[in-house]
Amino acid sequence: MKITIDKSVLENMLLHLQPFLEKKDTSQITSHILLTTDGKILSTKATDYEIGLTLQTHAHTAIEAGSVTANGKKLLDIIRILKDEELELELINDNLHIHQKQSNFKLPTYRSSEFPSFPSIEEKPNIAINSQILIESLKKITPAADTNNPKFELNGALIDIKTNQINFVSTDTRRLALVHIENQNDHELSIIVPKKAIIEIQKLFPDNIEIYYDNTHLIIKSENALFFTKLINGKFPDYNRIIPKEASRSITLHKASFISAIKQITTISNDIKLTFMKDSILFESLSDDNIEAKTILEIDNGFESPFLLAINSRYILDFLGQINTNDFTLEANESNQPFVLKSENFKTIVMPIVI
Repeated sequence: MKITIDKSVLENMLLHLQPFLEKKDTSQITSHILLTTDGKILSTKATDYEIGLTLQTHAHTAIEAGSVTANGKKLLDIIRILKDEELELELINDNLHIHQKQSNFKLPTYRSSEFPSFPSIEEKPNIAINSQILIESLKKITPAADTNNPKFELNGALIDIKTNQINFVSTDTRRLALVHIENQNDHELSIIVPKKAIIEIQKLFPDNIEIYYDNTHLIIKSENALFFTKLINGKFPDYNRIIPKEASRSITLHKASFISAIKQITTISNDIKLTFMKDSILFESLSDDNIEAKTILEIDNGFESPFLLAINSRYILDFLGQINTNDFTLEANESNQPFVLKSENFKTIVMPIVI
């Protein structure tokens, strides 16, 4: 293989591929990126077996078609220090040579034929969903997804596909986030997508996409990219049982004012106590260090008697950071029972702190 390509084009592709590389063991072929050209399209691939990404570009000149692998991190380090102009990549005697004017580098390679294969989209069912809706839905539930939970199914998000709707759900057992969208689908399936994959999807696909799935993989395809992730094998909690069916107390709150009051208290403690009174809300710190923080937000609650909620402020701030409206709704029953934060088609159910 031998090609010329502009530094900025190659650097941008290599940057996007970095999260998909094996980082700990550089002796593995999965620490390498596969570059392939057929003379017209340059394809770059990276995978750690759990997730993978293919990026394509026409913006290169192929002097000789072929394939080559190279350590993805080292190749990016080299490209970064070169000048913003054209460079040359060439496979010579099982080594990748990088050349730009007086600068020359050489990297060892593996056999291209040994690079892991990617799952195919052939004969897989398709989800017809707007890419912006997908990204916004995943973004809203990402903070509630766990990372190192021994129950593997909680280390990701559930995409619950029904014939006329899709629910996006995540939980870390202290809170549960849910986005509901109306969507017509030909198939029904519940899949659990790892949190790492959810984060990468949000970075990669702002434009039109096609989504394919089966019981083991989720594949997302756009004009110049193909992404896959292995799915988490497990049974996600029955989220419908967690959502309160009704609420004896409901109040509409102004987002900006609520965030301002909470942030004053979090200078002392992340755990806070809210006291809802008839014409105000008292925000107080919950701290064992004999340090106090208090502030009052004046608002007509309509509560006939004081109502207390002790909560981790991060859960509320995560919710408020993802909503697009100026107001939101808080629904609750008793102080020691889960309460609900709602805005449009997004809700978060939070377990209070028992005091």
